[in-house]
Amino acid sequence: MPPDDMSLIAENIQRINARITLACQQVDRDPKAVHLIAVSKTHSAESVRQAYDAGQRSFGENYSAEAISKIQALADIRQHLTWHFIGPVQSNKTRLIAEHFDWVQSVDRLKIAQRLSDQRPADLADLNICLQVNISKEDTKSGVLPEHALQTSLDIAQLPRLALRGLMAIPQPGESLEVIQHLQHLFLLIQEQLKNTHQHITFDTISVGMSDDLERAIAGGSTMVRIGTAIFGSRVTPFNTEKQI
Repeated sequence: MPPDDMSLIAENIQRINARITLACQQVDRDPKAVHLIAVSKTHSAESVRQAYDAGQRSFGENYSAEAISKIQALADIRQHLTWHFIGPVQSNKTRLIAEHFDWVQSVDRLKIAQRLSDQRPADLADLNICLQVNISKEDTKSGVLPEHALQTSLDIAQLPRLALRGLMAIPQPGESLEVIQHLQHLFLLIQEQLKNTHQHITFDTISVGMSDDLERAIAGGSTMVRIGTAIFGSRVTPFNTEKQI
């Protein structure tokens, strides 16, 4: 990676963190309450390393084989990184995901959670899980419908080797603040129910917000924002490793 690209990633991370800080200040929230996930899908392991050198520690990936290749390439800093799987979870990829990731933010049905639970190695910490909610009720998007989120969460909470941490959503571009706040209300409802039935669970995460809407997401209560292009630049064509693993 050319030196200019290296410094650009560091500058972009600094710029995004400044946006997060300002957005939190505008709604009287602590900036430390919002966690930045750098979405590195289609970008190289070297780009991830440059982000790491700039202080970034959490990374999001959509494609299991591509991600595992990067995780292996960055084995020397693995203990310092937190890897989030944020793409659609295919049943035939759950074992790879369960074995290599720290978080799965895109669990959209109980069957997938059950497979991740069964396949999470016993020597690893519990796999952190977010339930993906189709908050906009779009036919083209994954996620449970809002009216099913409570029961699905309660079912997932009973599974071993998983830690149900919260909700994830991908609102439509430009979607109103009210829709994002609806996700927060749903989160609070589930959180209260889990306190009554599963007191050991730390249900603390609302993952919503990307480059174009992070301010709106933070105003709506998001605790994680997933930023890709604004950090790494335009996506490149992912290498095709899915059939090789």
